[in-house]
Amino acid sequence: MRSDEGPAQLLVEYSVGAVARRLGVPVATLRSWNQRYGLGPSQRRRGRHRRYTPTDFAVAVRMVDLVRAGASPASAAVAARAVAVPVPQLGDLASVISAAERLAAAELLAIITAHLTHHGVVATWNRLCRPAFAEIVGKQGGGTGFVDVEHLLSWAVTTSLHRLIPLLRNVSEGPPIVLACTDGENHVLPLEVLRAALAELGLPALLLGASVPAAALADALAKHDRRPVVVLWSQSSRTAIAVPAFGPRESWARVLLAGPGWRECAAPSAAVRVDTLEAAIAELQTAVASNLR
Repeated sequence: MRSDEGPAQLLVEYSVGAVARRLGVPVATLRSWNQRYGLGPSQRRRGRHRRYTPTDFAVAVRMVDLVRAGASPASAAVAARAVAVPVPQLGDLASVISAAERLAAAELLAIITAHLTHHGVVATWNRLCRPAFAEIVGKQGGGTGFVDVEHLLSWAVTTSLHRLIPLLRNVSEGPPIVLACTDGENHVLPLEVLRAALAELGLPALLLGASVPAAALADALAKHDRRPVVVLWSQSSRTAIAVPAFGPRESWARVLLAGPGWRECAAPSAAVRVDTLEAAIAELQTAVASNLR
């Protein structure tokens, strides 16, 4: 999904419990690291518990990665503090390409996590991730391999999104938002990005993943009482054969066709083609807002 430049969306501050859930570590471990190594929440407000800032969170992510990789907590703490030094410059493409080409997974994950933490999903995808993928794919065209590099970058982006922006709880207001790749389509990363961008705005979405058969999509939609908003992703014309017949059209709140695969297909009257991340977000916000009136 192409994304035009837009304002950064900074993530909110985190409680110690929220950080523990995102990183999959006990609260007691985080408190121990805070007491022993000074790695913890730095934001103080009178009458309230201390909160993790985006920088504090990035440090905690790095600490967890290093400990899980086998480093002692003491040595990991020294290295993790380096994450807190500068706020990453948005669009630092060279560092991403270098880490990806060297298959330095932990370093690449730290870079992506820091950008998402400080700059938000839309800006990071637009200014860092998409240009990095474009450069890597360009090198693939030159016959120099780089398929492994592309896969590692996809893993790093997906992992960072899952850590920083977990699924939101379902809400009763508004139509359900369902994200799915068309049958045979395996490029799910753009929908991962859309899910995370929506979560930053407080909009929960159900991501069904790659290559969703029409029957499976119909089953998922049948479980909702309210009319759903469906986003169908197609990367190539091969997987954009037609809008699947996953239920009576009057039961759809809105259908968005996303991805380059739909460009040569005639969109049915019930569907809207979106070409950018921002356009998809705007359409989904409109659909939810119109349902609440």
